[in-house]
Amino acid sequence: MPSVTAETIWKLNQADLQALLDLGYLKPQSHTIRFYVPSFACYKTRHFCNSAEFTTISVTGNTCALNCKHCGGKVLQTMHPALSPQELFDLGMRLKMEGVRGVLVSGGCRLDGSVPLEGFVSVLGQFKRELGFSVFVHTGIIGTETAVRLKQAGVDAVLIDIIGSQRTIQKIFNLKISLKAYADSLSTLQKARLKVVPHVIVGLNDGELEGEYHAFRIIKETLNPAAVVIIAFMPLRGTDMAQTSPPQPLDIAKAIATARVMFPQTPLALGCMRPKGRHRAQTDVLALKAGVDAVAFPSEEAIEYIKKRGEYKTAFSAWCCAQMYQDF
Repeated sequence: MPSVTAETIWKLNQADLQALLDLGYLKPQSHTIRFYVPSFACYKTRHFCNSAEFTTISVTGNTCALNCKHCGGKVLQTMHPALSPQELFDLGMRLKMEGVRGVLVSGGCRLDGSVPLEGFVSVLGQFKRELGFSVFVHTGIIGTETAVRLKQAGVDAVLIDIIGSQRTIQKIFNLKISLKAYADSLSTLQKARLKVVPHVIVGLNDGELEGEYHAFRIIKETLNPAAVVIIAFMPLRGTDMAQTSPPQPLDIAKAIATARVMFPQTPLALGCMRPKGRHRAQTDVLALKAGVDAVAFPSEEAIEYIKKRGEYKTAFSAWCCAQMYQDF
């Protein structure tokens, strides 16, 4: 089959995209497909049961100044709160005694899109040196000083959502920043020599595609990513977008296929945030056809699909899918 460009895939209609996926043309990097199931949500199937090895922490508790339409702070409610450096360290000590070995430290954003991490960086260094944790940090928009301090603290990787539509930035995130702020943040993280795992969210524009391709272009032109994660808008009860339809599984697959071609040597994952139920089952199988290396919280259908193909081994992990930059 002749080579297919990322731009060509992005412009395919659904019928032609489905045909391309069914051909099996798009391949993962490895002969092992990895399934990640961190313990911030229970996962128990006949294939795997997760354990309390990896969890998430919010340095702002349930508070976020942006109150984004798709989230409204609901995601923060699933995280352990730690509102001061001392509280963060004490929480780390308790988690260590409970068997936790890795954490994702995040939080709500300020009005400029940044997460207030500055006062907590020294504790993240203690997490590495004294507790032996693997430490991932979700940064939001970030400046040079904080990026350099995160590198000095020894964090394993930083995660950052990249938005490719100015309208989505303003309409959904309630932000008054430009697309350039995301490119600048990636450049800042790269210059600090941090491992960076960008996340692209599919369907934030009321469930429709808008800006995802440009988000990939921003990443490609600015950064050598350690890994790339694709997630998808999912309606959350109590938010402004609770009644908004999620993106179609084929639209999510289009984003994944586009990323696979644009980042052929980069580990690629379907991340944990995406619709559940039948929607997830369809999305997961399509994602595997589109060439992902990893799936977080996989559906039974996805596991059975990849086992029946017989081409790949499978491996389960109780860690965040950002870990794949090391696993691959």
